[in-house]
Amino acid sequence: MINNPNAKLLRIFIEESDKTGQETLYEKLVFEAKKAGLSGATVTRGIMGFGANSKIHTAKLFELSSDLPVVVEIVDTEEKIREFVKTVEQLFETANSGGLITIEKAEVIKYTSAKK
Repeated sequence: MINNPNAKLLRIFIEESDKTGQETLYEKLVFEAKKAGLSGATVTRGIMGFGANSKIHTAKLFELSSDLPVVVEIVDTEEKIREFVKTVEQLFETANSGGLITIEKAEVIKYTSAKK
């Protein structure tokens, strides 16, 4: 992707334990984004949160929670992002999971790989 003042940021909020078959949903999303030719994806693990079911998920030491919030972020052109949302929705169905999908404005200032 070239520098783009009109890019879009796709954010996918899910739970760490969500799975599609044997694979975690966040891993499947990243691999599918790569297969779709998107510019890149980042997965961030939250330390606390809640969603539509209002159940609190936390990483406190006295609780053994492996169901922490996870956010997958992808930046690309609006066309590619909107097309990929269809895949995300299908994966939500396959995983029988809930979540939140948002699309926001993003201005790409610089997008380059490391020079090694």
